[in-house]
Amino acid sequence: MKILIADDEANNRILLENFLSPYGSCDSVVNGLAAVETFEMAVRDGAPYDLVCLDIMMPELDGQKALVRIRKLESELRSDGREAAIFMITALDVEEHMLRAFLIGGCTDYLIKPITSRKVVEKLRQHRIIPV
Repeated sequence: MKILIADDEANNRILLENFLSPYGSCDSVVNGLAAVETFEMAVRDGAPYDLVCLDIMMPELDGQKALVRIRKLESELRSDGREAAIFMITALDVEEHMLRAFLIGGCTDYLIKPITSRKVVEKLRQHRIIPV
């Protein structure tokens, strides 16, 4: 599995890499704009990401805007019709953020900080990204 992690906090990127690296190859970027650019390159190279983790609050381009751009890229560039699973990451349990991410952006699910290995594995299993 190919995984992209976007978070402006280095500690959060390292933590997610530690939790997700047993399940695949992880790439990390520091903001939403870099996430969109990295995602687009991977699709154009024929090696798209299977899972993307986007922090909601990031400089350059926030996670929700990055989510919308990534979904648009998938619809324009992926001939197989497949979509990456996209988990939004937030420190705030704000219903408005999550509703916007689900309804407008089409995210797969979300994780609320502090993130634990158990929470990550539960979400991966729930969405059949890894075996139950």
